[in-house]
Amino acid sequence: MKPLVDLEGKRGLVIGIANEQSIAAGCAAAFAQCGARLAATYLNEKAKGWVEPVAQRLGAEWLAPCDVREPGQLEALFDEVTRKWGGLDFLLHSIAFAPREDLHGRVVDSSAEGFAVAMDVSCHSFLRMAKLAEPLMADGGCLLCVTFYGSERVVEHYNLMGPVKAALESATRYVAAELGPRGIRAHAISPGPIATRAASGIERFDELLERAASEVPGGRPVDVEDVGALAAFLVSDAAKRITGTIIPVDGGQHLIA
Repeated sequence: MKPLVDLEGKRGLVIGIANEQSIAAGCAAAFAQCGARLAATYLNEKAKGWVEPVAQRLGAEWLAPCDVREPGQLEALFDEVTRKWGGLDFLLHSIAFAPREDLHGRVVDSSAEGFAVAMDVSCHSFLRMAKLAEPLMADGGCLLCVTFYGSERVVEHYNLMGPVKAALESATRYVAAELGPRGIRAHAISPGPIATRAASGIERFDELLERAASEVPGGRPVDVEDVGALAAFLVSDAAKRITGTIIPVDGGQHLIA
C-alpha cells in the first residue's frame, strides 16, 4: 500500500527559495522526501549562490531565474516547464516584496507606487502563475501560496503587507473556484512567525517571534519543516477533495486573542 502522502512522479515548481532557512526550502524538502520531481527558481545572479546548493541537495532537476518584476521572465519560466516536463502537477508561490520605505511606514502613508509594487509581486504574481500553470495541469493539480495572520488582524510593524496578504487570500479563493472545474485546487498556507530572510525585513520582528513563543498553546513556535509537512499533504492526492482554504500552521496562535 502506498503511503498516504505520496508524491512519487509528481512534478512541482517551487518559487521563492532564498536560502536553506526559507519557507520555500522547507516545503521543497518535504516534497522531495515524498518523492516529487522538483524545479526551483532564483531571483537573480546574486541570489543564485544561495539557492543553488539548496536545490542540488534536494535533487531539483533544474533551476531557472524568476523575477516577476522583469517583463517576460515569468512566461519564459513556464515555457521551460513545457519544454522540459510537458506538464505540471503542483506549484508553490512563496514570494513577497514591498519597498522598504512603504513597509516601515504607516499604511495610510504608503505611496501609490509602493502599494502597487507590493501588490504586484506579492499577490498578482500568484494570479499570473495560476493562469500560466492552468494549461499545464491537464489532469488537475494544486497551487499553493504563503500568507500570514497579519492579513486579518493588525500586527504591529507588519504594515503594508497586511492588506496585500488579505488580497492574496481572497485571490486564492477565486482561483480555487474558477479553476476547480479543471481539477486544479488552490490554498494559502498561513504560518506563524518564522525567522527567515524575508521576515527580517519587518521592523522588530524578533519581538514578534518572542511573543509567538510565549503565546502559542504548545509553547513552541513553528518551523519550516512544519510548513513543509502541510504543503506536501495539500499537493498530494490525499487532499484531492480539499480546495480554497486558508490554513494556519502556527501552533494554535490564531486561537489567542
